[in-house]
Amino acid sequence: MARRILIAGNWKMNKTATEAAILVNEIKREVCDIDNVDILICPPFTALSVASDVINESNISLGAQNFYFEESGAYTGEISASMLKDNGCSHVIIGHSERRVIFNESDTLINKKIKKAIEAGLTPILCIGEKLEEREANKTFDVITSQLEGDLKDIDVEAMKEIIIAYEPVWAIGTGKTATAEQAQEAHAFIRNLIKEKYNQEVANETIILYGGSMKSSNVEELISQPDVDGGLIGGASLDAESFTELVKKSNKE
Repeated sequence: MARRILIAGNWKMNKTATEAAILVNEIKREVCDIDNVDILICPPFTALSVASDVINESNISLGAQNFYFEESGAYTGEISASMLKDNGCSHVIIGHSERRVIFNESDTLINKKIKKAIEAGLTPILCIGEKLEEREANKTFDVITSQLEGDLKDIDVEAMKEIIIAYEPVWAIGTGKTATAEQAQEAHAFIRNLIKEKYNQEVANETIILYGGSMKSSNVEELISQPDVDGGLIGGASLDAESFTELVKKSNKE
């Protein structure tokens, strides 16, 4: 079965609940007739409930940007998988470069989160990718391999079928730089081959691999035309209804 294109918006720490309601309504109005693209929005925790209400019975899914792997307890400031589910989430972003770099999240912690997300019935979007100095040192494939080995430790075949991968070249996030379509395809093909080696060809063929490095309306068509690029994890462009819906519409191919 052909992989469907997924356009996912990671809002990061932006939009109050009131602002989120306005934005989601604008997005919903523009994409209501889109049927060949899966659409996901990931607002901050405080806007999940209102976003869930707005997208009810629409073609838009809801995800969160993070969570903690314990179910409950003395973890001040954290959010559990069941809390996300209760707010209407079907997906959760795990291991974003900003979580790894700013909040020092390790592959061990990310691995625990992936296992918990799957146990709870949430689809993990696992983010991996190299920094600028790592790319310049020709360590891109080493970084990707190391991250996947740690993040997918003890993840079996059936669990892997539930995971979405997002390749995010860290040097292309919020910098205005973008990997060329060829660079993106090279990394995505490498990731898919690693999945084949770790699991099997069927799982590799079915795994959705998103590009997460400054995808915008001017490059989306070239990027998703690559055989191993299955959509995008969108940052800045997801905060503007016109920009985000333009990405979705340009991805809506037969």
